[in-house]
Amino acid sequence: MSSNAHVPVLLGPVLEGLNIKRDGCYVDGTFGRGGHSREILEQLGENGRLIAIDRDPAAIEAAPESLTADPRFELIRGSFAQLRQIIDEKGLVGQVDGLLFDLGVSSPQLDEADRGFSFLRDGPLDMRMDPDSGTPASEWLASVDERELRQVLRQFGEETYATRIARANVEARDEAPISRTAQLARIVEEARPPRGEKIHPATRTFQAIRIAVNGELEQLQAVLHQAVAVMKKGARLCVISFHSLEDRIVKRFMRDASREPEQYRGMPDIPEEHRPKLVIVGKPVTATDEEIEANRRARSARLRIAERT
Repeated sequence: MSSNAHVPVLLGPVLEGLNIKRDGCYVDGTFGRGGHSREILEQLGENGRLIAIDRDPAAIEAAPESLTADPRFELIRGSFAQLRQIIDEKGLVGQVDGLLFDLGVSSPQLDEADRGFSFLRDGPLDMRMDPDSGTPASEWLASVDERELRQVLRQFGEETYATRIARANVEARDEAPISRTAQLARIVEEARPPRGEKIHPATRTFQAIRIAVNGELEQLQAVLHQAVAVMKKGARLCVISFHSLEDRIVKRFMRDASREPEQYRGMPDIPEEHRPKLVIVGKPVTATDEEIEANRRARSARLRIAERT
């Protein structure tokens, strides 16, 4: 396991952004290995409450007893796209003081070859955040048609050579199933002309397929709307994204939620349901050089913060 496995990204800015109240109710929608949750709990008093969610059973199993034994803490296995249902079942809709979503793949997931997220370690081509549900990347690749694969690579990976890579994958699977991460990485490397880039040639392809297999962008869009519904006035929403697709969705959502609809702009009396739901707090936060040196995962992290009106 890498040295980055338990290092929470942008920890200081997250804690500051959440503006934690000692008796508040908070949600960590992406528990991972609990780095953010641990520090949030440290700032809560005896009447505070922290609900953490993760769909990865390995994350649930690895949760330290120091957290799970704390009566202020509750860890739930599920997708953060179930946020409204989870909070509603606890009778806490409109009572949440802050939410954190740390998007993307955790370091432990990348480090475990059997999870199939990384081209740096050969393993089964899986990529599922929850290995107990959904379709493994190998099965998805075996059935997806070339046109859809090309579109996924372009849209989710922003891959310039999407056409070449899609065609190469279709041709390769006609010869033998694509079932290993090293196998897929080799296909991409051979199909993609060298461009002198700093990132591995397969980076964008692996990102695109992972996003498609897990429905990550759809889940993100769903949870952002649900977050607003469960927050109380003055509550904070903190979202850490790691690539431009995620960040674009978060940016647009916060921007749109901080404005009234165009037809009501400039009007003195705007109906309650059409008034802005959020106000953006500060500018996007990125990691310092010192944090990036200590934790490479932080190099592409971007934190956006908004407050419920």
